[in-house]
Amino acid sequence: MMADVDQIQVVVAHSERATVRVGDIFLKIDTDQARTDVEVEAMAMAPVPTPKILWRRPPVLALAALPGQALGRLETPSTASAAAWAAAGASIRTLHDAPLPPRPGPSLDELASQLADECDWLVANDVLPVEVVTRNRRLAEAVLRPWTDVFIHGDLQITHVFVEDDEVTGIIDWSEASQGDGLYDLATLTLAHEEHLDDVIAGYGADVDLDLDLIRAWWSFRSLVAIRWLAENGYGSPETFPEVAVLRSRP
Repeated sequence: MMADVDQIQVVVAHSERATVRVGDIFLKIDTDQARTDVEVEAMAMAPVPTPKILWRRPPVLALAALPGQALGRLETPSTASAAAWAAAGASIRTLHDAPLPPRPGPSLDELASQLADECDWLVANDVLPVEVVTRNRRLAEAVLRPWTDVFIHGDLQITHVFVEDDEVTGIIDWSEASQGDGLYDLATLTLAHEEHLDDVIAGYGADVDLDLDLIRAWWSFRSLVAIRWLAENGYGSPETFPEVAVLRSRP
C-alpha cells in the first residue's frame, strides 16, 4: 500500500509500452511479455546495481525507484561530474566481463538489413539530405564486422544510468539485453555527449584496446535506425531529435 502519493508521473508512453511512477514505485506496462522476461532475467544475471523487483503481474512489472539522478538527458548537456561518467564506464566494463546471457543479439545480416531499410526510409521521406544519409551509412557500415560477444545492456541510454556521489546506484531498462558488441553500449551511452567519451573510457579500463572509430560508427548506426521509430511514436519532428544533430555533425 502506498501512502501520501500526490500524483502519477508518466515517464514514457507509446503504443508498445508505458512506464509510470507512483511514489517510489515504477510500474512498467508492456504488451510483449517476452521483453519483460528478458528484462527480469538480465537484471538477475547482471553484476551491476539494478532496480529491485517488487512484483510482477502481467502486463505490469513493479520496480523500486533508484537513489540518485540519471547521468543526464540525450538532448541537453550533462551536469554529472567526470568521476560519475568514469563510474558509468567502470560499471559497463563489469557487465561486459560477466558470463554471457542466453539471448543472442541480431546477426550481421539482420543489422545490415535494418540499416539499409532505415536509410531508404530517411531518403524516401526527405527526413535528411541524401548526402547526410549516405555519409553516415558509409560510417555505420564499419560496425558490420565480426566481434567477440559480451553481455551488453543493449539500450544503455544516458537516462538509464543513475548516479549519486559519483557512484552508479543502478541501471534500468534491460529489455534489450543480449550477447553483442560491447562497443555498442559505450556508443549508446555517449551518443550526443562525445565530450564525455574519454571519461567513460578511463573508467572502462585502459587495458582494453578500444577502437574509437568503431564507437563513432555505432553513433551513426544508432542514430540512423532510431529516427523512424521516434517519429512514429510521438517524439516530435525529426529535426528536433538529437540523433539528427549527431548525423549532421559527422564528418
